[in-house]
Amino acid sequence: MSDFEQYLRKYRPSTRTRCTNNGAMKHMERLKKMSRLAVRMEWLSKDPFENYKLHFVKSQREHLTKRELGLIEETSFTKQGVERTKDVFLFCCYTGLSYIDVKALSPDNVMKGIDGNDWLFTTRMKTDERLKIPLLPQAKEIIKKYEGSSERKIKNVLLPVFSNQKVNFYLKEISKACGIRKRVTFHTARHTFATTVTLSNGVPIETVSKMLGHTKLSTTQIYARVLEHKIGEDMQNLVEHMQADESTSKESSL
Repeated sequence: MSDFEQYLRKYRPSTRTRCTNNGAMKHMERLKKMSRLAVRMEWLSKDPFENYKLHFVKSQREHLTKRELGLIEETSFTKQGVERTKDVFLFCCYTGLSYIDVKALSPDNVMKGIDGNDWLFTTRMKTDERLKIPLLPQAKEIIKKYEGSSERKIKNVLLPVFSNQKVNFYLKEISKACGIRKRVTFHTARHTFATTVTLSNGVPIETVSKMLGHTKLSTTQIYARVLEHKIGEDMQNLVEHMQADESTSKESSL
């Protein structure tokens, strides 16, 4: 097992960079599942992973701040591919969809929700979880912008989405033009939705988890970090609540 781990860490393919620690551990984790199955099926007499431990490194999930999100929204691009990528990226910042899920959307996925407003009804490909997402005004504007696009007429897609490689290439151009120095990938949009758009504006984590299509709340807690100003607001609300209770108690004693 250790030899295979070292192979994963040292092997450098021609098409991409070598595995990071967590990338290697994910491969080891998959192999571990297969070895356990082999033991259960009596193909192996002993689990080779019995004395082996996986070591994942906790990483900070990158997200855009409110200021950075505003910079991208306010910047227009003359190159059509970059402008369209910007719009699709912003759409995911306001819906929490992943690249593969937004690419699969058609106009039929937009329907009236229980409150009479426009919602997205789709299924998350990774987990097969049903998604029901109320559309924010920013997301509606982007949908409206591409109502008459040739892609929608010919391919029946909701938004024009390029290949993953091209999208991430254009996002580098967008970040550079907006003066954003952090590494922005398409998945940053999902983290931004969880952290900047929803949680920091008081949306309960249970609701965020449902809209992201997570099966466990702990997964949402990894994606979404509670911002410092939100902690300050919550504690200030607690102080005001305690002061109100104290005032009520004094008045009743009089």
